[in-house]
Amino acid sequence: MPPPPLPMPSTPKHPPPSRTDLTRHYRVSGKVQGVYFRHSARLEAKRLSLRGSVRNLPDGSVEVLAQGTPAAIEALRLWLHRGPALARVDKVAEITLGDEANSRMPEDFEIL
Repeated sequence: MPPPPLPMPSTPKHPPPSRTDLTRHYRVSGKVQGVYFRHSARLEAKRLSLRGSVRNLPDGSVEVLAQGTPAAIEALRLWLHRGPALARVDKVAEITLGDEANSRMPEDFEIL
């Protein structure tokens, strides 16, 4: 009986960003906390194969950092304007990114 095959090296869930990938930072305001916004945003981002994070902010808004193809980023931006069923989105602001944005980009899409 031959020995079992060697395990394949693990590969990251997402390939490294390409030159055409975009990174965007959004702040979503309205009734966006306590309505499954972060969880729903994570599901949508994963469906779109985006990397990044989503978190609640002390002022009641939600911050979204996302990286992926231009089409996927645009689809997420449009989704952020409506959010999940229980949310009421008043405003989606795009925030200028600093140079540190790519250094804090998770491999997957995370809720912080």
